[in-house]
Amino acid sequence: MSGSIDLTTIWAFIIAFAVFAYVVMDGFDLGIGILFPAVTVGHGRNRAMNAIAPVWDGNETWLVLGGGGLMAAFPLAYAVILPATYPLIIAMLLGLVFRGVAFEFRWRDEAHRPFWDLAFFGGSLVAAMSQGMILGALLQGIEVADRAYSGSWWDWLTPYTLLTGLGTVAAYALLGACWLIWKLSGDVQENAYRLATRAAVATLVLMAAVSAYNLVLLDQYRHRWLELPNILFASQVPLLTAIVAATLFWALKRRRELAPFLLALALFLLGMAGLGVTIWPNVVPPAISIWEAAAPHRSQVFMLVGVAITLPLIIGYTGWAYWVFRGKVGTEGYH
Repeated sequence: MSGSIDLTTIWAFIIAFAVFAYVVMDGFDLGIGILFPAVTVGHGRNRAMNAIAPVWDGNETWLVLGGGGLMAAFPLAYAVILPATYPLIIAMLLGLVFRGVAFEFRWRDEAHRPFWDLAFFGGSLVAAMSQGMILGALLQGIEVADRAYSGSWWDWLTPYTLLTGLGTVAAYALLGACWLIWKLSGDVQENAYRLATRAAVATLVLMAAVSAYNLVLLDQYRHRWLELPNILFASQVPLLTAIVAATLFWALKRRRELAPFLLALALFLLGMAGLGVTIWPNVVPPAISIWEAAAPHRSQVFMLVGVAITLPLIIGYTGWAYWVFRGKVGTEGYH
């Protein structure tokens, strides 16, 4: 039993790592799409697209790993979460497909470029909003009876999920703006500094609002954050968040280039840590733990062998792609 428990925990961290990698890597290119209306038409938008052209499709590998890993390692959680969030998942996938088509087609015919720019923005916004609302639907609790989803079609639509959706949109916009600061120069970079400052303010306000909402959402969340001895450890997350946020604004004011992106990543990492404090060890709040949702021990061992082979390969080719296309994007870019 102890070996099974340990393996289940390992799988929980593998899924968490895949989700974090996806949020970080696909987050900044979704963020650039969200910011598209505020980017200069013409050379500004072309350079912004070129800043993500070599890596945007590979970034979505992590979404496949996270979703596939959840189905394989925690089949009960997968069977409960999907029916509870089907409309959001469908909207997210359609948004990702539409923005992918827009990304390729906007270069083919200049006359239709405004339409595809709008499609790129709309697909990015819908995908980001859907992902945030899926997180909110999970955090607010999912009704389960006899190991199956027992809620209604519209349980995912609440003020809380709208708040988490807006928070995700703002956070992705922050990542996207910081990526543009790092990869571009000139007037587009200067505009990105302004956008990053605004997105950072929105992100922090919405993070604080979601955190405060969590304290009244479920009793177990409030106990995790406010009762002794938990508060001694949990309080370090908002404290570190405040320090990182202050440093981020300092870096933006001083016109640093790489530091804002790294600090934005740190905010996401702290957000993931806060999420872990809130729901651990549940995978479907409020009642299904990772051990109750886990696949049989032998299945986990078999899948772990596969992940031990494929995960280093994914990390390797992802790192190689970023290394090859390191440096700033010129006025001509990659197209």
